[in-house]
Parts: sequence; C-alpha cells; structure tokens
Amino acid sequence: MVFRLVLLALGVLELLFPRPVVDFWMRRAVKGDEEVALRPWVYTMARVEGIAILVWVLARRGHRADDELREDQP
Repeated sequence: MVFRLVLLALGVLELLFPRPVVDFWMRRAVKGDEEVALRPWVYTMARVEGIAILVWVLARRGHRADDELREDQP
C-alpha cells in the first residue's frame, strides 16, 4: 500500500514537474561538480514515465479490489 502511494506521488511529480525531478536524480547520479547536458527529450520521456507509472498504479488498484472480493467468497 505504501509502495503504491510513493509510486503514485512520483508519477504525479514526473507528469507535472519533470524538470525538477530529472534534475534531482541527475545531481545524485554524477560525481562531484560534473556538469551534465541533458537533451530536451529527456524531460518529455520523464512525463511519459510518469503517465506509465500512474496507469500501472491505478490498474493495480482495480486488480486488488477484485482479489479481495474473491478471498471473501467461500
């Protein structure tokens, strides 16, 4: 449950604010004060990734409800 909430938040952030999210992770990925020049499509792909995460999380929510209904039945 908590994992899905974290993914949901990440998906929303990537969809709405791709530049700060990508820049945050790129600062973690490089050593020292290295400068990294990202191509413009990187931010578009971050938005696509955010959409994919949101679709996956929301689709899994529906599957979990189905699984709980099956467990309740004898």
